[in-house]
Amino acid sequence: MDRDNEADGAATAIARITIPDAVRQMLEIVQRLCVAYPKKRFTLDGRLVGDLGEVLAEDAYDLALFADLKKHHNGECSDGRQVQIKATMQKTPTFPVDHVPDYYLALKLHTDGTFEEIFSGPGEIAAKAVLGRKARPKNNLHSVGIPALRKLQATVPESQRIRRRR
Repeated sequence: MDRDNEADGAATAIARITIPDAVRQMLEIVQRLCVAYPKKRFTLDGRLVGDLGEVLAEDAYDLALFADLKKHHNGECSDGRQVQIKATMQKTPTFPVDHVPDYYLALKLHTDGTFEEIFSGPGEIAAKAVLGRKARPKNNLHSVGIPALRKLQATVPESQRIRRRR
């Protein structure tokens, strides 16, 4: 079988899954994630990517996630800095409308389970990406383009970034 036919066969096999089967499989995976990472809920209602990003951040950075939900921040660095973590698999992480977090960490998650850092540093610097926006989104989160955050990231001194684990 050549490569094209092989890919078509795989796509057909994937297309045969039913919605009930897919939901059941996703919930099984979510349950396994909840057991492995009890600080997170991994709900399928729009929080899944965020929860995955938070767990990846805790593993990769010098921070510990809060066991319970806390207003405005997801975790704390060993030096006491509180951090809000935002993850996306698209082109626009979000930034809160109603507050500026002490520290802000934006990650882009890839389909292979890896991630890249988009922004790491003081929330007041990241907030410049949404400065002047008057419209208040219904979800209280501004979408921010990755290029805008990368440009601001270039202005953050290394000493103000969230330290990576070795």
